Amino acid sequence: MVNEGNNKCILVAEDVDSNYMLVKAFIGKIYTLVRANNGVEAVEQFKECNPDLILMDIKMPEMDGLEATRVIRGISKEVPIIALTAYAFASDKEAALEAGCTDFLTKPIVKNDLLSAIEELLNK
Repeated sequence: MVNEGNNKCILVAEDVDSNYMLVKAFIGKIYTLVRANNGVEAVEQFKECNPDLILMDIKMPEMDGLEATRVIRGISKEVPIIALTAYAFASDKEAALEAGCTDFLTKPIVKNDLLSAIEELLNK
């Protein structure tokens, strides 16, 4: 699926169904969502869909979100990537930003924080 028109496409890299469903409930009516269940799928979906923004879970099977971010950054420096993680230590945020993430949000996800971060990055 290639993004067309004004309907922004967001790639959601998330291996836990309940976390994906929460994101979908928060933003699924506003944006077109494409899901990846692990980092390998995230890289493949990025190449296929050319999303406007990526929500990247950090802890995933096969390839974690940091490694997937590094691979995607090798392809595109422009696409905004928001790290989503249950880990809230400063070192985790630093690691995400060093890997190439544009922003960092902790779980549990707060709807207004997620919407604000997405809108700010998409309207730059």
